[in-house]
Amino acid sequence: MRVYAVVIRILRQFIHDKRTMALMIVAPILVLTMLSFVFNGEDLKLKIGVVNVPNAVIEKIEGNDVTVTKIEATEDIKGVIKEKDYDAIMDFNNEERKLYLEGSDPSINKAVVERIKGSIGSESAETKMVILYTYGSSDMTTFDYFGPVLVGFFIFFFVFLIAGVSFLRERTQGTLERLLASPIKRWELVTGYVIGFGLFTMLQSAIIALYSIYIIDLKMEGSFFYVLLVTLMLALSALTLGILLSAFAKNELQMIQFIPLVVVPQLFFSGLFNLDTVSDYLSWIGPLTPLYYGADALRDVMIRGQGISEIWADLLVLIGFSFVFIILNVFALKKHRRI
Repeated sequence: MRVYAVVIRILRQFIHDKRTMALMIVAPILVLTMLSFVFNGEDLKLKIGVVNVPNAVIEKIEGNDVTVTKIEATEDIKGVIKEKDYDAIMDFNNEERKLYLEGSDPSINKAVVERIKGSIGSESAETKMVILYTYGSSDMTTFDYFGPVLVGFFIFFFVFLIAGVSFLRERTQGTLERLLASPIKRWELVTGYVIGFGLFTMLQSAIIALYSIYIIDLKMEGSFFYVLLVTLMLALSALTLGILLSAFAKNELQMIQFIPLVVVPQLFFSGLFNLDTVSDYLSWIGPLTPLYYGADALRDVMIRGQGISEIWADLLVLIGFSFVFIILNVFALKKHRRI
């Protein structure tokens, strides 16, 4: 009977917590649906530019999964790759044939080389063609490519979770109510929490970035200062979002329930999977998430060696996310007290 009483108590607890009941069903379905769209999306299409390549060779290379574009001869082929977003450019201007790879994604590099080898013959591809890399190198690993995304994701995930749970405890333990009973204004309270949590967030971001680059030896072409700057902006957006969503949770379990709805989808559209293959039904989600911009900026710095002139737009968007979340936090506090 005592076991029966415990079972009934647990069942009633779940039945009364309708949000938990819903998320136990909705969250797995949502994640599986997203995975199906990500992995069953469009096939990867390679974009190759050619300079003075014979039409016979172009016809062999071109196909449903490869788009070939003729471009005029130029001394700055690597600059063309950067500006026009080509996966590779073949240059037959000189006796020495050259293949310029964009280079930041090892899987695309391999696909391009295999396609060209299979189309123009192994002898031409291996013996007479020189392979050059705009970014990265021949010894770049898949982990080097995924690394910047994973660094951004783990910083975002843990800052979001810790900030949300910590702010929730402030509320459930009565600390927030006592503060709201004082003359402090909502915006002052939110700013104080953001700065207070933010100091620890800065330390966490710096340690994770240092460990990733200098201990486990992730590829690092750019300045560590820019990596630190991006991770701090990403952590700030996670911090403000975590505090915001904690206002709608009654306990730690409900705070954790936001993870499959808010954090996991961002991983799918942050660049961990090739975004060109994601179904059009879901491709619009990426630009609405902070991790999309944080991961893009980290890749630009760590793999491509770019600086502030290339990542400023991503940083600006991350600041914008944080600013919006802070404003929403101020309004969320209305449910506790009107000032």
